[in-house]
Amino acid sequence: MLFISEIGLNYNSVFSNCERLIKMSKWAGADIAKFQLGWKGNIGEINHLDYDKISQLFDWCDKYEIEIMFSIFNFESLELIKKFPIKRFKIASRTLIDNFDLCKKIISLNSETFVSLGMWGNKNDLPFSDDNIRYLWCKSNYPTDNDDLKLLPKSFFNKKIIGYSDHSIGIESALIAITRGAKIIEKHFTLDKTSDFIRDHALSAEPEDFKILTSLGREISKKINHGI
Repeated sequence: MLFISEIGLNYNSVFSNCERLIKMSKWAGADIAKFQLGWKGNIGEINHLDYDKISQLFDWCDKYEIEIMFSIFNFESLELIKKFPIKRFKIASRTLIDNFDLCKKIISLNSETFVSLGMWGNKNDLPFSDDNIRYLWCKSNYPTDNDDLKLLPKSFFNKKIIGYSDHSIGIESALIAITRGAKIIEKHFTLDKTSDFIRDHALSAEPEDFKILTSLGREISKKINHGI
């Protein structure tokens, strides 16, 4: 099992908040702390991350012994992050639709790349077949409701889509995906899901809930792998 804490913009444009979000992601059992590079990222916008700030994010992740990853939203951001020892990339659903050439460029680097399919229409006809891609099922509704989740795959076993990027409220949908064989779970992470700074807080997990998700999720996965 691999758990991704999607911090994204949930630091509320206060960069120092990132350290605690990283620290608590590790405490909650996440394998990866993820940020967004190039989304609302111009100077003066709420998610402006320059070279120095990215360096600090890497330092904090090293300090708390958690891997860092970024969703890449434009070519400038890709060139910036290539200056760092990044292990894996994330391609967001909207990037798959809005900037297909960027997706091809990221994938061509041959690093492990997670691709969300929330805006991709035919999930039986996937856009890439490269070996370094890990597809995540997703619905790009914020929050994702129960009617949307009726389309959640009944099985992730022996499929090209091997994970789930969750935008629903609570952790139940992610746990259901794990019982169906999902090996990767991405969930938005916050210190305060009542915050109204951006909409993502409401559909995020706070540290205690994220810890329950990772603990139960790993135990469920172990039982499935044992043949139960």
